[in-house]
Amino acid sequence: MQNSEIILVNITGVDKPGITTALTHILGKYNAEILDIGQANIHHSLSLAIIFKSENGSSGDILKEMLFKANSLNVNIRFSPLTTEDYTHWVQVQGKNRFIIHILGKELGANQISEVANILVEFNLNIERIIRLTQRIPLNKKTNRTCFELAVRGNITDVKEIQNRLLALSSQLNIDIALQEENGYRRMRRLICFDMDSTLIQTEVIDELADRAGVGEEVRAITESAMNGEIDFTESFKRRIKLLKGLDESVLKEIAEKLPITEGLERLMKILKKSGYKTAIISGGFTYFGEYLKRRFGFDYVFANKLEIIDGKLTGNYLDDIVDGNKKAEYLRLLAKLENIDIQQTVAVGDGANDLPMLSIAGLGVAFHAKPKVKESANHSLSTVGLDGILYFLGFKDSAENTEMMNIS
Repeated sequence: MQNSEIILVNITGVDKPGITTALTHILGKYNAEILDIGQANIHHSLSLAIIFKSENGSSGDILKEMLFKANSLNVNIRFSPLTTEDYTHWVQVQGKNRFIIHILGKELGANQISEVANILVEFNLNIERIIRLTQRIPLNKKTNRTCFELAVRGNITDVKEIQNRLLALSSQLNIDIALQEENGYRRMRRLICFDMDSTLIQTEVIDELADRAGVGEEVRAITESAMNGEIDFTESFKRRIKLLKGLDESVLKEIAEKLPITEGLERLMKILKKSGYKTAIISGGFTYFGEYLKRRFGFDYVFANKLEIIDGKLTGNYLDDIVDGNKKAEYLRLLAKLENIDIQQTVAVGDGANDLPMLSIAGLGVAFHAKPKVKESANHSLSTVGLDGILYFLGFKDSAENTEMMNIS
């Protein structure tokens, strides 16, 4: 009858090439089975753990050789025997649900991370791994953003409850916190749909048009009520469009060429295109400006409202269906089918109440610099940095140059 032993090995010390190779070579020499292995490095400081199973009493020889090898490599080594019950319980714990949490802000201090960790303790979630996604900054420079990714495990009975707690904390500490279930969909997002006005651009185009038509204050009041969800979007749209009657078509071109682009959009689109993502603008704004952004940044699709123009003048009417909140969700579903992907592989980004239908059905819905009411209704929000902060939620990590990113999900 075979006599098996399970041993946990912890190795710490200054990292150098060859440590993992040397120790696993010893295990291979005795045909030991590696049940698990994990390694981390922070500022050349190594933390390596191995769980192995040995047969026929060979563990004594294995431990002796590993001890001598660790001594020659000038690292610390510690052995802990595990019972079958210990190991079985540990495996069962690993079967619990896994979640990914991103903590993002212009600056992150120990207190902010501690507050997040306190909530995780309340929900009996265990942190398994923490990695930094933003580039490490030299001491003589000031960081403009910091993002950490936490892998946590545990059973959450009400995801919305913990999301609400994290949202409240994010507002209190002026940081962004996103919680996502770790599954195959999270690592396989393929389509990202954006609202346009106040998301891709830092203005509401209809307000710009209204200023040129001399009805700015009246239109802005209607826009604000619609974005806050106080009045129906469709009705507000019709009322605002009528006020633009008689405006010259040339004004659209002038406004398009001076659109204030949201921080991070150019970098975001460059990386998404390079990584094979499909991108779309789904907007309650106007196709004229959506098509301009499509040409400039390379979006794949544009769905928006079309202004009626006759003899070079806006008529105060529109063509085709109004792109309201429900229509936005409909277009998101349509694009998912067109790209032959599951709806859980989609991302939606927007700031207004009319974006909530598509944010709610997307695999990842992000309220971007949104009104409080919209943030409360969305599952995720981004308020502290530019649009390229979304890349961290997708599992991207800054490269050394901090201009490109790589996906580590």
